[in-house]
Amino acid sequence: MKNIKQYIDTAMRRENGDFILKGGNIIDVFTGGIYKADIVVNNGIICGVGNYSGVNEIDVSGKYVMPGFVDAHVHIESSMTSPAEYAKAVMPHGVTTVIADPHEIANVCGKDGLDYMRQASSDIPLDVKIMLPSCVPATPFEHSGAAITADETQNMASDFHGIAEMMNYPGIISCEPETLGKLCGDIIDGHAPLLSGHELDAYVSAGIKTDHECSLENEMTEKIRKGMYILLREGTLSLDIAKLIKGVTAHTLRRCAFCSDDRFVGDIINNGSIDHCIRKAVSLGLDAIDAIIMATLNACEIYGIKNRGAIAPSYAADIVIADDLSLTSILYVYKDGILVCRNGKALFDCELVNTTNVTNTVHLPQIDTDFFKETLPDVITAIELIPRSIITKKVTVKKYARLSKVCVIERHNQLGTKGLAYVTNYNITDGAIASSIGHDSHNIIVIGDNDSDMALAVNTLGKTGGIAVCSNGNVLSFMPLVIAGLMSSKSAEEVTKEHNSLYEAAAKLNINNEIDPFLSLAFLPLPVIPEIRITDSGLFDVTKFEFI
Repeated sequence: MKNIKQYIDTAMRRENGDFILKGGNIIDVFTGGIYKADIVVNNGIICGVGNYSGVNEIDVSGKYVMPGFVDAHVHIESSMTSPAEYAKAVMPHGVTTVIADPHEIANVCGKDGLDYMRQASSDIPLDVKIMLPSCVPATPFEHSGAAITADETQNMASDFHGIAEMMNYPGIISCEPETLGKLCGDIIDGHAPLLSGHELDAYVSAGIKTDHECSLENEMTEKIRKGMYILLREGTLSLDIAKLIKGVTAHTLRRCAFCSDDRFVGDIINNGSIDHCIRKAVSLGLDAIDAIIMATLNACEIYGIKNRGAIAPSYAADIVIADDLSLTSILYVYKDGILVCRNGKALFDCELVNTTNVTNTVHLPQIDTDFFKETLPDVITAIELIPRSIITKKVTVKKYARLSKVCVIERHNQLGTKGLAYVTNYNITDGAIASSIGHDSHNIIVIGDNDSDMALAVNTLGKTGGIAVCSNGNVLSFMPLVIAGLMSSKSAEEVTKEHNSLYEAAAKLNINNEIDPFLSLAFLPLPVIPEIRITDSGLFDVTKFEFI
């Protein structure tokens, strides 16, 4: 009976609740209003909102009380921390639920990676709804560490909250049997940058209902018109709220939510997560209550999460209490009626999870300078980086132009494959940067202006993986990422400190200050984001879906 009699008796004031939040300003996500009331909680459930008194009263008069925030699409791996450390960083910012797609670690470790993420997320206060990755690998044009087939997807789907972002939109449109076989279940996330017209119709016809890759207002409007939900993204590199906020109107509001997608833990600690999305949207003209609706009720309804996302009877007591609607000071965060954060600090700790099956994932021989040698024609096709965006442009340049050499090296199965290309706008000088983070197959990617530093940077990663910055034959900074070459086993604070050291080292290499030296590198191998990419199999034209 799930304690129904107890809930009723508490609502009727025949029984004391566990605690009562007295006199707060309740954010009503159903009507869009604010009203003053008490909240009585029993056994993790809100039993009543009205006039209550009892033995454990907490005075929140003058404060604003709202549901816990939901990140509608996130890769926890991109925080570079374990799920436990991620929870400690994000929950003080009011996030109580995340829709997590573990396709980063799945592309490296396959089912072992999924098992690790499920186990590591099972004993933390944060409610982690894990989606089953649909694209392992993301495309057939690169070599990942694992593959999850359509048959395996169908066998495992019931153990996950839904099917994670379907990035292979050409496979959907062309009715590729293996791709279509992964579209099982009622909740299927999308990933369809700039898709429009009949191709968008076909994509939505497959049952895919969300998209977090909108970068244009008219793109957002068309997708909503065709029945999709839009997740306005504010990651570390992809900053889309400002581009899309005018598309959120009285009529489209209920089709929108917020997500962070890829957000580094240092950004979370310093600037926030979904609370940051709310603040930014409000600063751009969105009503504060509407922004909170997007961050709570909308996200829960999109993902079929019952009895969460509102302050109302029968809803879980996932509650955020703040000084004001600007959310500059989040005082308390409750998860299922338990106080988990106070004044920006997590009140919980978590046990370490065994990482044996997801470590030592870099399998490369020692690299020498001859590995990167090539002969160039006078004119070459190159990748142009665009500031503050993961979208790139295909350009034709003379080989004498200021170019940065980039190489992607297969690191999983010792296949010996590599792709070499050149990048404009990066402008690295006297050095190289190597990383085991290369979305989504996460092969080794290295960029530099000389072959010797490029070899040193790759070799510095060892079997563990991580990020290395080298110059003139010296290692300036190295950050190990022992979990799949993607995440550190250290605390969020230690990871942030090490990451800051990487940026200090990179600043010595004269890299274009409008280009993030690490995030831009991490997305260069992703062959589902327009316009041109580099994989371990070569230079790739995303618009034509073929190698150059």
